[in-house]
Amino acid sequence: MGLHVEFEPLTGSLARLAAQDRPAFTFVDYGEDRNGVEHTITWPELDRRARAIAALLTEITGPGERVAVLCPQNLDYVAAFLGSLYAGVIAVPLFAPEVSSHGARLVGALADCDPEVWLTSESALASIHELRDGHPVPRPKHVVTVDTVDPARADGFEPVPVSPERPAYLQYTSGSTRSPAGAVITHRALAVNAAQVRTGFAVTESSTCVGWLPFFHDMGLIQLLCLPVSAGCHSVFTTPFSFTRKPVRWLRLLGGYPDTITAAPNFAFEYAAAKLSEQDRAELDLSGVRTAINGSEPVRASTIAGFQAACGPLGFAPEAHKPSYGLAEATVFVSTTPAGAAPRIVTLDRAKLGEGEAVVVEPGHDRALALVTAGKPVEQLVRIVSIDEGRVLPDGSVGEIWVHGPNVADGYWRQPERSAETFAGELSDAEESTPATGWLRTGDLGVRHEGELFITGRLKDLIIIDGKNHYPQDIEATAQGAHPAIRRDRLAVFSVEKDGREGPVVVAEFSQHVSAGDRQLEDVGRVVRAAVAQHHDLRLLDFVLVRPGTVARTSSGKIARAATRKAYLSGTLDREEATV
Repeated sequence: MGLHVEFEPLTGSLARLAAQDRPAFTFVDYGEDRNGVEHTITWPELDRRARAIAALLTEITGPGERVAVLCPQNLDYVAAFLGSLYAGVIAVPLFAPEVSSHGARLVGALADCDPEVWLTSESALASIHELRDGHPVPRPKHVVTVDTVDPARADGFEPVPVSPERPAYLQYTSGSTRSPAGAVITHRALAVNAAQVRTGFAVTESSTCVGWLPFFHDMGLIQLLCLPVSAGCHSVFTTPFSFTRKPVRWLRLLGGYPDTITAAPNFAFEYAAAKLSEQDRAELDLSGVRTAINGSEPVRASTIAGFQAACGPLGFAPEAHKPSYGLAEATVFVSTTPAGAAPRIVTLDRAKLGEGEAVVVEPGHDRALALVTAGKPVEQLVRIVSIDEGRVLPDGSVGEIWVHGPNVADGYWRQPERSAETFAGELSDAEESTPATGWLRTGDLGVRHEGELFITGRLKDLIIIDGKNHYPQDIEATAQGAHPAIRRDRLAVFSVEKDGREGPVVVAEFSQHVSAGDRQLEDVGRVVRAAVAQHHDLRLLDFVLVRPGTVARTSSGKIARAATRKAYLSGTLDREEATV
């Protein structure tokens, strides 16, 4: 196991690329012009900017200190992050306060890592001062606007040498149930995971990384910022807001560059396909898309089929769609659909899966559940392990997904107990060639079927009723498909105890595209309850309809079931009791 190559930090790759006068990163700004304005920096220009920032950092802080990146998502962010690596400090990729609604996450991360320096852009300085002076965060010693750093500082600067095991950055996870945790990503883990991505998706110097994912998110940071440096390829990016405002922009960027690789969560594929107009179809050519990574949230078979139906006629190849699996604690990338293969979908018995066994049934079966493959790991070990015994389970058995490899994070920043809980998994029956200790316990449930990994849910979200396991995302899919008044992907299912009985609750946002007369609570609830009873043999303890924006989500867009459950139990949900 492992990539047998000589260690080279990401900064080593950047230093080599400085001799190549070609485009490195292109930021497409739709704030200036709705058609987009391109801002491009070449490799030598980027190297000089990063070195200048690093030179300043070495004057005001030292190796091992934390430096928060609080730039808007533009070329300043790229230079600030790489400059931090050049300086040998520990980067903390976060975000400018004005570009995100996740203020609590930002405050929590800053309080946890206590950075000495904040890097930002001059345009964001007012909001940075408000954050520093108006919120309970440790006051930094220095606030630096990276776009005003004199490039001449780069003259004569030599990058601070880094060892493979030294932390490169802290990746704060997007969960909502516990205090912030910064996964410690070492220079080795970063270099190895970037190489694993290059191998898994055949990324070369001629590839183009395209996307809109935020840099503070693990998938956005690796796919749009670190991978291009590792592979020496061009990166073209915009902001999450530009995508959500007009999703066809993403597809246009994909079609506008050669040999493109992109990444997005499942909802983005569904959203982009649904918003395509006839004029868009006439103008788009997606034949140059080599890889479209689908991850970060459960991948639906219906989404894959819908995206292919919409974009296949535009040249998008079925084998380009790559359902994958990863998590921040593994830097990001773990497994993907094999090269040259279209996404594989298996139909399993939902009831048997709840009992911990993968049993294939025909698609028309009344307990049919379509699961999409997450493929196979690349240069790392993945095992399905019994939750209580630490025993490796055979193919066809559901258990917790454990990961082992040089890309796994070196624990959580200054949280030894939590680190031990997550990163110190021990196999009770390890084979002679398999490590017994040091396994990452992902908290995700999965099953191997015919050698491929399938994700079934989150351990913490599992609903256990009368000894049977039920996955909330499956109940959510049933509920949202039962009535058009329910807003897609804006509902949460969780378990509560009521009148001495444990059972599921559905909290769903209503769709504003359905008239008030067609979204009455009593009627919608009756239909949803019947559908859940039919497909899952479950009786809902409660069905709550709420206004759009009520159901909590994490910073990466996932449903925050625990946070929604907390709001439900505290009575703070904005319920719609009768007609909405």
